Amino acid sequence: MSPDEQARAALAKLISERREDFAGLSRMLGRNAAYVQQYVKRGSPKRLAEGDRRTLARYFGVDEHLLGGPDTRRKHPLGSFVPIPQLQVSASAGHGSFTDQERAIAHMAFNPAWLKKITAAPTEDLSIIRVQGDSMLPTLNDGDDILVDRSASGRQFSDGIFVLRLEDTLMVKRIAVHPSEKTLTISSDNSSYPSWTNCKRASVNVIGRVIWAGRRLA
Repeated sequence: MSPDEQARAALAKLISERREDFAGLSRMLGRNAAYVQQYVKRGSPKRLAEGDRRTLARYFGVDEHLLGGPDTRRKHPLGSFVPIPQLQVSASAGHGSFTDQERAIAHMAFNPAWLKKITAAPTEDLSIIRVQGDSMLPTLNDGDDILVDRSASGRQFSDGIFVLRLEDTLMVKRIAVHPSEKTLTISSDNSSYPSWTNCKRASVNVIGRVIWAGRRLA
């Protein structure tokens, strides 16, 4: 079996195992509905375009090499794991912390298949920051590392825990959405802290949604 045939077979297996459909994947790529099926079944095109291959690899949480891309696994020190930047900022779960240096100080490696299970966001929209304060106890502790999906800031969102920016201050708060009134309630899980009700969506600067938290156990 040639490398091109192996790539098509690998994609066909992924589609079957995940119960995906050809037309839906084609639309995701911005192609005509028959594009993926023609590639898998007829070998037309012979190879996936680089952008299409990258998008499908991220969607399925696999290395591009499996779908016919160059084998970079030995060149990357993390192998097939995805490095997510840990930013030099803290998100306050209390009274707020000022952030003037939002740069990566380290990276944490995640299994791409595991990431795919918890978020559909592109990996470049993910970052890790540290919680500071106790207003989100018992859900989040002071010092917890949280994985933030920054792609959630630009779309309609549902109830959850978010990182918000107020001027130069980052805050971690729980948001409840009121669809009929198009307003938000911003609250802390620690009842000792106040809540804000009837906040207009446009007045709240949402940085991203918290989708995972990690902590050191004493």
